[in-house]
Amino acid sequence: MLGFNRRLAALEKEGGCIRVGLVGAGQMGRGLISQIEGMKGMSVVITADLFPENVKAAYRKAGVPDNRITETQDLDKADKAIASGHSVVTTDAELIPQLTNVDVIVDATGMPEIGAKVAWEAIRHKKHIVMLNVEADVTIGPLLKQQADEAGVVYTGSAGDEPGAIMELHDFADALGFEIIALGKGKNNALNVHANPDTARAEAALKGASPKMLASFQDGTKTMVEMTAVANATGFVPDIPGMHGRKAQLAELPGLFSLTEKGGMLNRTQIVDYVDGVAPGVFAIISSSMQEVHDTMKYLKMGQGPHYVLYRPYHLTSLETPLSIARAYLQQEATIAPYYGMVAETVAVAKKQLKAGEAMDGIGGFSAYGKIVSATEKRKFNALPIGLIGPHIRLIKDVEQGAIITLEDVEFTEQTTIVRLREHMDNWK
Repeated sequence: MLGFNRRLAALEKEGGCIRVGLVGAGQMGRGLISQIEGMKGMSVVITADLFPENVKAAYRKAGVPDNRITETQDLDKADKAIASGHSVVTTDAELIPQLTNVDVIVDATGMPEIGAKVAWEAIRHKKHIVMLNVEADVTIGPLLKQQADEAGVVYTGSAGDEPGAIMELHDFADALGFEIIALGKGKNNALNVHANPDTARAEAALKGASPKMLASFQDGTKTMVEMTAVANATGFVPDIPGMHGRKAQLAELPGLFSLTEKGGMLNRTQIVDYVDGVAPGVFAIISSSMQEVHDTMKYLKMGQGPHYVLYRPYHLTSLETPLSIARAYLQQEATIAPYYGMVAETVAVAKKQLKAGEAMDGIGGFSAYGKIVSATEKRKFNALPIGLIGPHIRLIKDVEQGAIITLEDVEFTEQTTIVRLREHMDNWK
């Protein structure tokens, strides 16, 4: 990311600006608007949300005066308002890709179905797309990347999101020729696969968060999805289904992430995992075949080897997203993307006994949690990807609590956008 400050300043000095269209004015979207408002060479020119007052409040908090905020659902009026320096508010997300005066689109909804629509339309209209929506990426990301490549635009995950932060460590170590043993993240709450909106409600109220969103963190789905995105970007896979998820401190990681015959827990290297105890950080476990490198690492107080940990103790979520916007626009490069296709998947596991005839709810709900598995294991079980779950799925068989839900267990009562794209991706593959 070095040099973007100077390039953005130069762009602004020359009268240019990266015009950003945003979908979603929740916590992530609001933070993004305020962060960009303080930057050079970039502006959120239009934001779509079902609740326009949320968008207006976000612009006001970012210092945009009311007389520079325009609400409209009309294409021509929106383009003219942006050209005159106004920030546009709309409830119609499908308007944004059609605008001449938008360069990069950000999906900050976190909802797989909406993310699928936003990304597909952005690519179709030849706009760069930044996904703050890992759930959509791990479900149809390879297809979206293929389509973006063919359209000559960038499809990318976001800096600041944990997969993006892990990818930066990976690329740093890989470029320097280190052997990368493992990539991972900290989990900042104990794993509870039975968590649901009811059990998460009290804590969510204290944190000002959505109970459903918090439940998706507690039941592990979010962690599984994030590490699936890392797997598909790097070719690394989980060592075991669901990953090890050990409790450990930072100093213990080099030994823990060693092969079993060396006293560690791993059956193989080049794996993804998570650790309870190092949140909110992300890490890479690295080694080298060169003795001189080991000697230097010891001199630099990186440990006794042969494994060392690169650790980043923060990730700023949507506040870092502008770096991915700039990278896509200025360098036509992704921060993170599924370069290896689907080497891993997050599949749906029953949270409770599910009965034939029941409709499923979504991620963070009462029906299912996610578990990362290799693509080979996903095909073996013919498992249902977690990103497809929702009320458009009905159980046609009973499923025991804790069992992987298979595609033979369900039927789709509606062909939603993400379902259609996933089916197309499977046929394409």
